[in-house]
Amino acid sequence: MRRAALIPARYGATRFPGKLLARLGGKTVIHRTWEAVVETGLFDEVLVVCDGEAIRDEVARHGGKAVLSTREHESGTDRIAEAAERLDAELLVNVQGDEPFTRREPLAKLLAAFEGEAGRAVQVASLMQVLENPALVADPNYVKVAVDREMNALFFSRSVIPYPRDRSARPIYHEHIGVYAFRRDALLRFARLGPSPLERVEKVECLRFLENGIPIRMVVTDYMGVEIDTPQDLETAERLLATAGPAGKP
Repeated sequence: MRRAALIPARYGATRFPGKLLARLGGKTVIHRTWEAVVETGLFDEVLVVCDGEAIRDEVARHGGKAVLSTREHESGTDRIAEAAERLDAELLVNVQGDEPFTRREPLAKLLAAFEGEAGRAVQVASLMQVLENPALVADPNYVKVAVDREMNALFFSRSVIPYPRDRSARPIYHEHIGVYAFRRDALLRFARLGPSPLERVEKVECLRFLENGIPIRMVVTDYMGVEIDTPQDLETAERLLATAGPAGKP
């Protein structure tokens, strides 16, 4: 089964414009992300899908492959769907351009969700990790996900889910990590459907799948590193990189 990794890369991020070209340990964020995905060795093709020539040229300068979107998109998943139409790959993985600490193990677990008898029915899968810090559980910048007993997503929200109405209960909170894998048809269908009501309210794109009856299989992983959403995140990433050693891995 041919596998491709697609990295959506938007220059004009709302909270941190130009973040993908910001320097992190001597390299740009998008360079580090592309490099990390390639180094996993999991994909037949790694492609950056960007909205401007500055990012395209930065990727090409370091030997990577990048293409420009032909139009504006509601989400990163919509952006990569445009490129996926021209790719010969059955399984497509969306790795955000601001994930410079991407590692092989979580992506391998994500791809494994499509294997075997149980994996035949999986159309979309995504990653999550346990969230223990109460401050982060309450932080709307951290998207939470609730799952059923089969590890399918029930709902994604920036609010606290589940809400601890019973104070004696000890709920497990999961943070949704915005790394997805799709069968090609599911990804193209996502783009054709257009934004859904809950997606617009929460600004969480994966709700579009659930609102249209497309299940998402969740895969538990451990620490994924730092997602660069703000200048403060970049400072955190610099500190992490400084302690990572010569290999540059956390």
